[in-house]
Amino acid sequence: MGRVLVFAVLFALAPSAQADPARVPVVVELFTSEGCSSCPPADAVLSRLAREQPVAGAQIIPLGMHVTYWDQLGWKDPASLGDATARQQGYGRIFGEDRVYTPQAVVDGRDELVGSDGAGLMRTIARAAQRPHAAVALSARLEGDAIVAHADVTGVPPEVKESLQTLFLLTEDGLASTVTRGENGGRTLHHDAVVRRMSSAARFASIPAGWQRDRLHVVALVQEARSRRIVGAASVPIS
Repeated sequence: MGRVLVFAVLFALAPSAQADPARVPVVVELFTSEGCSSCPPADAVLSRLAREQPVAGAQIIPLGMHVTYWDQLGWKDPASLGDATARQQGYGRIFGEDRVYTPQAVVDGRDELVGSDGAGLMRTIARAAQRPHAAVALSARLEGDAIVAHADVTGVPPEVKESLQTLFLLTEDGLASTVTRGENGGRTLHHDAVVRRMSSAARFASIPAGWQRDRLHVVALVQEARSRRIVGAASVPIS
């Protein structure tokens, strides 16, 4: 999973945010890159899903996973993250090595499809929302130049037999990049829910000054250790 930043758990933070009980949190991971000419339409789909929440019964939690393997092909994506590449490769061991590509969407760690297929994504999200999920109460706040989070997990579905892992991610909305080389040369690209950091710890240290702190969210994923299936999730802004 890459380097662990800092281990810390706080039990007295800002009030916990819980999902609307009428909506089930469903995670959509988009593996993408600014070096890939077919990725901008998928990035737009992810932003629309996040903004409009168009699937009844689902609270869509978007994750823009910018991979690194396009960086040597003409344009280095400023948001590319080695942990995103490693996570997609982990899915490749489950879905098949030939199922590692961009733009690829993975829904709740169970289903994969082309990330620009908006109609297909909505159908897949709707199916995912029908499955039992654990409840995740998540809180996160700034402490100096660090972000500290805490997650409480309850109501794990009885059919879950694997051990569970909790993964924390830090995302940023409202990014724009003017691409000067590669397949998207000359274009200005826009991104939301860009994954900046991933950690099994509940603390992200040394947040760069250039990051838009009012557009940061912490996401907690509760996933099965072997299968990578996501059984619960939550997302909160930084308080």
